[in-house]
Amino acid sequence: MGHNRISGTSQHTQRDSVVALQERPSAKVLIIGGGINGVGTFRDLALQGVDVALVERGDYCQGASGASSHMIHGGIRYLENGEFRLVQESVVERNRLLRIAPHYVKPLQTTIPIFSTFSGILSAPMRFLTHKQGKPKERGAFLIKVGLSMYDFFSRDGGSVPRHQFRGRTKALAELPKLHSGIKYAATYFDASVHNPERLTLDVLQDGEKAGRGGGLPGGSARASNYVSLVSMGSDGVRLRDELTGKEFDFQADVIVNTTGAWVDLTNQAMGAVSKFMGGTKGSHIVLDHPELLAACNGREIFFEHTDGRIVLIYPMGDRVLVGTTDVDADMSEDAVCTDEEIDYFFDLVGHVFPTIKVEREQIVYSFAGVRPLPRHDETQPGFVSRDYRIERSVRTGGDAVPTPGGKAAVVLSLVGGKWTTFRALAEHMSNDVLRELGMERKVSTAKLAIGGGAGFPASEQGEQEWIKKHMGPGLDADRVAVLLTRYGTRADAVIDYLNAGHDTPLRSTRELSVRELAFMAEHEQIGHLVDVLIRRTSLAFRGLVTGELLNEIAAALAEPLGWDAAAREAEIRHAQEVLQRFHKVDVHSLVA
Repeated sequence: MGHNRISGTSQHTQRDSVVALQERPSAKVLIIGGGINGVGTFRDLALQGVDVALVERGDYCQGASGASSHMIHGGIRYLENGEFRLVQESVVERNRLLRIAPHYVKPLQTTIPIFSTFSGILSAPMRFLTHKQGKPKERGAFLIKVGLSMYDFFSRDGGSVPRHQFRGRTKALAELPKLHSGIKYAATYFDASVHNPERLTLDVLQDGEKAGRGGGLPGGSARASNYVSLVSMGSDGVRLRDELTGKEFDFQADVIVNTTGAWVDLTNQAMGAVSKFMGGTKGSHIVLDHPELLAACNGREIFFEHTDGRIVLIYPMGDRVLVGTTDVDADMSEDAVCTDEEIDYFFDLVGHVFPTIKVEREQIVYSFAGVRPLPRHDETQPGFVSRDYRIERSVRTGGDAVPTPGGKAAVVLSLVGGKWTTFRALAEHMSNDVLRELGMERKVSTAKLAIGGGAGFPASEQGEQEWIKKHMGPGLDADRVAVLLTRYGTRADAVIDYLNAGHDTPLRSTRELSVRELAFMAEHEQIGHLVDVLIRRTSLAFRGLVTGELLNEIAAALAEPLGWDAAAREAEIRHAQEVLQRFHKVDVHSLVA
């Protein structure tokens, strides 16, 4: 199999990325953590011409960023907490992402079923004033109407989604006949969704790497590697470990940015600095193959308050339905997994809104859980903890100070909080703080800068069909090109060029992948493990489409570009089976070829 290079897609395997760090083990800035906030900061700093490096102990977007509810939203419920700044910023960023990342971020029609008129009017002001939840009290139509009107107000400038609408019971049931017959109203408004958060993260990362090329430094002025962890901090800088080989090496930086989410305190501890910033909560979701529930949603997200006061959602995604989410204090000593108790909770909430629809465990094709990077909240109940963010600054001084290339002690900036919707604005804020530390000024704003495959993305469904038709050819029918456009946005141009530059073979087990596309991923997208392809480079696991045959085919296709021998291939298959069974409740017996 030939692996021809394509212009604009220089080879960049996971091994290449680690070597680039080892060969030049210093940078002005080192970012620890490859979730969306760390990657967003990496891109922003690279665009300013900063010599920046990023490391992530697992795969990019593997933690909380990859366990989100797949929503880009203003956070209507934050109004009740008095977080008007956060709501305004979130709505502005939602509208902005619809423009600069249209390949992944799409408008999302959302309906709230309402069972009372005035409920919550007395308790809501108390929650607003005290930030204490008290006994759960369902929000009625009056309170929701006030909230949505404020929401529309924040959207008035540059808004790209329609204003909210209210429906009475009769009209609401005509539109959504499976809804609980006891509803009094239904409120419908628009937010946005991100169906491929992992690939959007990768796009942001690759934008940063591209911006850092040609800066006159070996390997470029922006370098990033997954599967590299922080071990400790010492006189020679931070100690990093290549998780795939076990090799350790030292790395020096003037500024260290800690964007490890719920693990911020543990990362600071590894650097010899005790902090108690974080108090993350676990959120779980399940994905259902349930045609009746999918049809009942009628293309809309159903977003509502459950009987315990928790805001939950039922969310159609393609031919699957996402149901979530819980909000419980997390034990950081344990892995985040969706429990049987949480699954029972999800079934109960479906019955609360769609009482005639039954859900069985056999209809679960995937589950996932993550820990939100929330600030410490000793007295506040999880659902009322602020989703806003702040940046904590410290200087490593004293006997264990870290020498940097400039001969100074390292400045550590720790991110506390942060949510998907505001990642671009947060990254701009963090980058401004870093630039101040370095005595540099901002050169470029990311506010209007298209992200990755969002550049030139067709503005209409007709435009998408025309794009697909234009790129069809031998071995690339309309369905295959549509998959590539959905997966890569307009970056699919480079992928298609790569596929056409050599002999390609489609996989037997799925029409959505080919041998040569897997080689492209291996060479340009830092694949570390087989499971990275299943969960984060494609949506095959999310949709419950992983089979034993698929595992074997992908492992065989990745073997040559990643240098896996027969033993490594078998180990990768076993690892993928273990991850899917342990963390995502996929029946491992169905994955045996």
